[in-house]
Amino acid sequence: MPHDSAPAPEPVILQLSVPGKPAVQGITDGLIRPISANPAPAEVLDLSVDDVAVAEFLVRIAHGDTGFVARTDSGERALAIIAAAVAALMGEDIPTALAAPDLPFLSGLKQPAVEALRTVLLAIETSDPDAVAAGLRALQP
Repeated sequence: MPHDSAPAPEPVILQLSVPGKPAVQGITDGLIRPISANPAPAEVLDLSVDDVAVAEFLVRIAHGDTGFVARTDSGERALAIIAAAVAALMGEDIPTALAAPDLPFLSGLKQPAVEALRTVLLAIETSDPDAVAAGLRALQP
């Protein structure tokens, strides 16, 4: 029997899916990292700037496509940027969130809100991870 007279093989149906991104468990999980010499394509915000500059930056970037990386060696400033980023996403008062983070509110954020935050605030880079971690302990369960 010649090859060209063979019946065509039956098609095989495959279902392909993209593996899901691992969910962020907590608001601070994997957030702190060393300062990178090769920054990600995201913008970097040095938290040593004044609150007005931080607020202006957050208004611009909160609903963008890239997110940002914050840089600080201060645990207090790290906590403030988390609060301010949440406020920016919600359309709330960013300067108030920077000055006085609402810890019970932030600690009570549900998973979808945490994931939304982490698509905007990609990381906090620091040369003093212990100080930053100490400042963020207030948000850990």
